[in-house]
Amino acid sequence: MSSQDSVTHWIELLQAGDHAAIRPLWERYFGQLVHRARAALRGKANLGADEEDVALSAFDSFCRSAQQGRFPNLADREDLWRLLMVMTARKARRLLRDAARHKRGGGKVKIEADLPDPPEATEEGCLAQVVGREPTPEFAVQIVEECQRLFDVLPDPALRAIALWQMEGWTVDEIAVRAGRSARTVARKLALIRELWRQEDRDE
Repeated sequence: MSSQDSVTHWIELLQAGDHAAIRPLWERYFGQLVHRARAALRGKANLGADEEDVALSAFDSFCRSAQQGRFPNLADREDLWRLLMVMTARKARRLLRDAARHKRGGGKVKIEADLPDPPEATEEGCLAQVVGREPTPEFAVQIVEECQRLFDVLPDPALRAIALWQMEGWTVDEIAVRAGRSARTVARKLALIRELWRQEDRDE
């Protein structure tokens, strides 16, 4: 069995609830996750946790989510590696954010991003702001920043290209032609993108 086939097999076992798949995945990826977490933490100390804690938390979250069926479109080693990288980077970012928040006042000082959204801050409400009137310069900047945040979640240029083409209104078949992939592959990549973005929203 090839390396690619082995990883795909382990993914299938994990998604089926087989805990035996955890160990080989751990042995294959944990060291790389530690390296990724170390780079994301940028050498900062006194955070209350280190790169191994971040990697362990990301790997544990992945295993639990996979066993709960939250990654139905996770199909191969390439998708798994992207997902683990995103989850590790997110855990590191949260650790840095929490450490900064603690320094600002032990969690007692709330910044704007910590406040609950206003009632109109729904998907429909945001769309209404864009369609219903000419956006202000400030709102336009917010849109650009939000798009950049979402694209930063996607570590692979190919995923970012597919996401951009869909935002521009291209169909799956048209994207497949532009990307040189099958329509089925593009559909799977789009499903992975949506799952990564849902994860980002849940963890914010």
